[in-house]
This record gives sequence, C-alpha cells and structure tokens, in this order.
Amino acid sequence: MAKSFKRSYKFSFKTSLYISVVLTFVVSIFSLLTTGFLVWPTFGFALVCFSISFIIIQYRVEHFIYKRIKNIYDNVALLDASTLNPSQITTDMATLTKEVERFAAGKKLEIETLQVRETYRKEFMGNVSHELKTPLFTVQGYILTLLDGAMKDKAVRKKYLQRASKGVERLVYIVNDLDMITKLETGDLHLNKENFNIVELIQNVFDLLEMKAAKKNISLVFDLSYKEPIMVNADMDRLQQVISNLIVNSIKYGKRGGTTEVSIENLIKNKVIIRVSDNGEGIEKANIPRLFERFFRVDKSGSRKEGGSGLGLSIVKHILEAHNEKIYVESVFGVGSEFSFTLEKTKNRIKTGSNKIKS
Repeated sequence: MAKSFKRSYKFSFKTSLYISVVLTFVVSIFSLLTTGFLVWPTFGFALVCFSISFIIIQYRVEHFIYKRIKNIYDNVALLDASTLNPSQITTDMATLTKEVERFAAGKKLEIETLQVRETYRKEFMGNVSHELKTPLFTVQGYILTLLDGAMKDKAVRKKYLQRASKGVERLVYIVNDLDMITKLETGDLHLNKENFNIVELIQNVFDLLEMKAAKKNISLVFDLSYKEPIMVNADMDRLQQVISNLIVNSIKYGKRGGTTEVSIENLIKNKVIIRVSDNGEGIEKANIPRLFERFFRVDKSGSRKEGGSGLGLSIVKHILEAHNEKIYVESVFGVGSEFSFTLEKTKNRIKTGSNKIKS
C-alpha cells in the first residue's frame, strides 16, 4: 500500500510560514518599541525561524504519521507492517486517504468472495450428504430387513438383494462423478485428443440410449442424413460422456412421444457446433444460470425418479472447458430446450453446404 505514496512538503511549508510571519510580527513590534525597527536583522530572524520550523515540523509530522500508521498495521492482522517504510510516508493526506480506501475496497471484495465460497461450500456439503444419504438408507433398510429374518424366503431375499445392489450402484455412480469433476477442476484429468468421426460417436450414443428413450417413446434423430464423416479433434471418451449426459438430460425432461434431435453445423473456419434439441417441458428463465451447478435440479422429484447423480451438466461444462470450448443453453418453458457446444474440427473430409455440414 505504501509504495505509491509521495513525499509532500505543503503542510510543513504553510505551517512554517504562518509561524514565521506571526513571530516576525511580534519581534518587529517589540524592536520598534525598544531599540527601533531594523530591517535586515528582522528579515534574518524570519528566515531562520522559517527554516527551523520547517525542518522540525516536517520531521515531526512524518514521524507522527508513520508511528500511527504502524500502530494500525500492528493492530489489524490483515495489514503487514513489514511493508511499511518510513521514507515512503507522506504528509499528503489525500494520497494517504486514497490508498487506505483502495486497500479497504480490495479487502471488502475479498471478504465478500470468501462469504460466497463459504455459502457454496455449505450448500455443496448439504447436497452431497442428501444425495448419498438416500441410497445408503435404502441399502441399509433392505439389509436390515434380510437380517431380521426375511432372507429365509428365497423370493424376498433375491428381490431385496437386487434392490440393495441398485442402491450400491447409485452410490458408486455418484462417487465416480464426484471423482471425475474433482479431477477436472484440479487439472488432474488429462485429455487424450484424437481425430474421430463425430457422427459415428453420436450414433453410438443413440444406440446405447435407445431403450431408455423407448420407455418414454422418445425418438433420437439427426436433423438430416450425414453420410460423410465429420472429423473433429477431441478426447473421444470424454466427448461421448458429454453427448450422453445431454441426451439423457433431454430424455429425462422430454415429453412422451417427443423427439431429441442432434444437428452439426459449421460455426467458423475451424469450429463446428453440435446442438442437442428437444420439445420437452423446457426450463424457466430463472433456473438457466444455475443449470451447471453441482446437484442443481430443475425438477427435483422428476429427476430423482429418473435417477442420476445431479452432476451430469456440471461434468459436461467442465469437460468442455478442459477442451477450451463453451456450452450454450436456449430454452422456452413449455416448448423445449437446446444445448449446444463447439468443437475443433479437422480440415479434411468435411463438406459444407449453406450452413449445414452435408454429405
């Protein structure tokens, strides 16, 4: 804080001038009444008086300000007195005031940031506890029931063990997602980028999620027929997780008999944009900014019936950010939603039409 201080002599100069004028006036009156007024001795007295006053006042003011400010540094743990140098202390109070105000503003912002993080930490811990508690209690309930005598009945034993197994699978799913998102945030998860056909990858995800979509009679389709490969450069396994999470999300909130459509378009010279659209229930505008927060659910009851860890969209965001790409959301409540993200494309084997990548 003290580094930008400048030395000022204005206060000492004015104060010394006032003292010299007053004392010279008093001495002049005294000389006039006694020995007579002498010009040069009076002028010399004024000069000596001014010089001595200036030196003493400047020294005392600097010493006084430095001492008081050092006390403030010593009393307030946030300040570091070791950074304070007596030669940097100023008698220009405007400069000192600005520096203190700047320091206070910086500390206020730092405290507000810490408060936001603390609120987030408490909310996150509460969400983790809630998400883990549900499957844990479910597994515990079935096991206790079996231990109380239900395991003698083979049919009940098999059914309860299967349900307990599902609870354990959900726990493993949540823990794996938490582990992945932690690695993504800390940079411990390394990407293995390669060139691959994004159309083929999306089709594989369609095949994997076909049965899940069929339960709600939702169609998984491309916007048009992509017969030629569209090559992109990314981590194929992580990108498959991104697309899977987005399509699962659209199935989860999609309406029965609806459609989830994927399109691939040219964005700029070396980028494509992949859009995942549905005609489901949509998202209220107030919820959109929080969509990528951990454990945030637009419809807690609905999503819990469908399962999931509540970390899907958060993982999507972190994986894309690890690729230095962005994800976008557009949604109209009651009409549907569209999630889109960019990817780096390779220069070869891509044919373009007006705005779509066509065969």
